[in-house]
Amino acid sequence: MSKILIIYGHPVTDTFTEELHESYTSGALNSGAEVKTLVLREMKFELNLSAGYRIDQKLEADIRKAQEYISWADHLVFMYPNWWGTFPALVKGFIDRTFLPDFAFKYNNGHAGHEKLLAGKTARIIVSMDNTVFYYRFMLNAPGNHAMKKAILKFCGIGPVKITMIGSIRKSTGKRRRRWLNKTFKLGRVDAS
Repeated sequence: MSKILIIYGHPVTDTFTEELHESYTSGALNSGAEVKTLVLREMKFELNLSAGYRIDQKLEADIRKAQEYISWADHLVFMYPNWWGTFPALVKGFIDRTFLPDFAFKYNNGHAGHEKLLAGKTARIIVSMDNTVFYYRFMLNAPGNHAMKKAILKFCGIGPVKITMIGSIRKSTGKRRRRWLNKTFKLGRVDAS
């Protein structure tokens, strides 16, 4: 049975991205997966890694819970909107505060490289956007996708990382939205197997 952690990073309530989140969750549960969810806007934590890695910043209860859930999961699903080519500050702050040395990776003191402490986990990124997928991928070069997949998740050993982009939401019709909801439901089922 798959253990899926959904990290939902839209700072705003009542959005189409929230409907996508609910659809994915239904698909995963429908296929027998164990599912836990972190709704970042409901968590209480300081977004800023105030001293970098110079000192150990106190971990709030919600950050400790997030690390427990990440350790528990086989598969991580990040869902968020594309804002300014990447992800909301809420998502970046969560990553800065949660994916820390000695939890997500470990520097090899005096040696090149690092240990990937989250190896063995897989991930999916589901990004909603007002741009078209074509524009984001080919005109902007999908910077947020590269940052999340390569600079964050793969750096920590997570892979493979699959990416699903959904857009343009702003100009979408009811029919197209139903198609996207059906797609995320199916993705939940696929990830659960």
